[in-house]
Amino acid sequence: MAEREAREAGPSAGGLEEGRLMKELEAIHRTRHETLLHGSEDALLTHTRRMAELEREYVRRHPERAQTTGRTRSGARARTGTEEQG
Repeated sequence: MAEREAREAGPSAGGLEEGRLMKELEAIHRTRHETLLHGSEDALLTHTRRMAELEREYVRRHPERAQTTGRTRSGARARTGTEEQG
């Protein structure tokens, strides 16, 4: 069963060359909404695990990736005018 699951999940993210990793990420993000709305529980769990694996690998390879200020907590607070209350 573990062998079948590995086949269905695809090759290990760590073993993918950069271009293939990007294609896998694009494909999984493109299919996420459809899987959420119409996939079985198993399909959603498999999709979630694979997406997390691919994203972790991307972040591992690109720790210094460009980050948009608006996509950070402080940037989002500045945009909405809300501040964390402690």
